[in-house]
Amino acid sequence: MENLELLRFRRSIRLFQNRGIDGKDLEKLIDCARFAPTARNVQPWEFVVVTDKHKLAELSKLAENGRFIAQAAACIAVFCLDSKYYLEDGCGATCNILLAATALGIGSCWVAGDKKPYAGQVNVLLNAPIEMKLVSLIALGYPQEKDSFKQTDKRRLKELLHWENF
Repeated sequence: MENLELLRFRRSIRLFQNRGIDGKDLEKLIDCARFAPTARNVQPWEFVVVTDKHKLAELSKLAENGRFIAQAAACIAVFCLDSKYYLEDGCGATCNILLAATALGIGSCWVAGDKKPYAGQVNVLLNAPIEMKLVSLIALGYPQEKDSFKQTDKRRLKELLHWENF
């Protein structure tokens, strides 16, 4: 998929096939994440890749909007050291993972982490140090639907683009 086309066809996938993801592909996702923009090159991120079905089930119980994590092949927890721009940096890394997953034909869905009531419980479950902030949980798996990567309806460009002023 071409780079700009990739941006148009990425979408949230919540229904996954019952098959694993190769460890090398999971490493590729993290490798792409580490090249995300980062304020002052702090690179505050750490990534926990979860493939254990019991831990995936526990994560899905904690995240009320992420119940589908239990059926995912993997979940990446994106943590950042509590720094001035941890949220921006962690969101950039999350976006890189989402786009890289699409390029590899892997479905993904971003589940919020920052400031959620379950964030501390995720830290405990995954043995993350207390000073690490959970930015996101990313459910991963091969989509159940054959044609999952298709463009969805979006607002037209002329409805949201403003030149010089709002």
